[in-house]
Amino acid sequence: MSEIDYKALCKDVCLLAMEVGDYLREQRLQIGEIAKETKGVHDYVTQFDKESERRIVARLKELLPQSGFIAEEGTATHQGDEEMVWIVDPLDGTTNFIHGLPVTCVSIGLRQGEEMVMGVVYELWNKECFYAYKGGAAYLNGKPIHVSNAPTMNDALIATGFPYTDFGRLPQYMKYLEWTMRQTHGLRRMGSAAADLVYVACGRFDGFYEYGLKPYDVAAGAFIVQQAGGKVCDFEGGDQWLFGGEMVASNAALFVEFRNSIKKYMNHTVSGLHQFVKKHFKK
Repeated sequence: MSEIDYKALCKDVCLLAMEVGDYLREQRLQIGEIAKETKGVHDYVTQFDKESERRIVARLKELLPQSGFIAEEGTATHQGDEEMVWIVDPLDGTTNFIHGLPVTCVSIGLRQGEEMVMGVVYELWNKECFYAYKGGAAYLNGKPIHVSNAPTMNDALIATGFPYTDFGRLPQYMKYLEWTMRQTHGLRRMGSAAADLVYVACGRFDGFYEYGLKPYDVAAGAFIVQQAGGKVCDFEGGDQWLFGGEMVASNAALFVEFRNSIKKYMNHTVSGLHQFVKKHFKK
């Protein structure tokens, strides 16, 4: 494979994400009328989700013909031997989308070997395109962004996601939720991990944590956080954040305190994401 111009490729992916985001926004505006005459909104959202992914995959195959895919709707797959793998969530924040809440993202990440090299997250209601590529900084609509400089958890606004299928760690989660309520400026739950992460990248949030995550929830956003000067890890402080199903992300100043606090409360368990890894990676 010839040397990749990550900057030029990222520009193409941004345009694609915005195009798909515009499609989703237009379709959502029609749901109110459609739902009155059909069996429900959820069926139409599923169609939008799949159509968005189809459009994304088709275009990404043109940009990198030999690449593999890890995509939420399974439009395309990763065989285990591709050097370049796209990690795609065509509609992150589906429940928000259904209910008309304005935090919904198109998320596209690119992994080369064992390394993330690109991330694009488009928040379609605010028309905000966050992106980063290997060798470059992190950007929002063309302007450089950087994580906050909040020095401690006492100074931090923290984002999280609520468990919605995996409740096995709920007791630990609730204890840590109480701790963060008492020890920080506050907590927010936006309903989109991709949005949470890019908001950390641009300093709107100082940190983010969640468990029960899939790779396509976090791949692009986490890379953008890193390129914006932040850090990410799993709950044990390790590097299994992409496929381990759990993540801590923050600015560099409060990262150690944040990581240590969540490690104290959130006991490590083997999650179903290990099966996900086995399914998608044959090596």
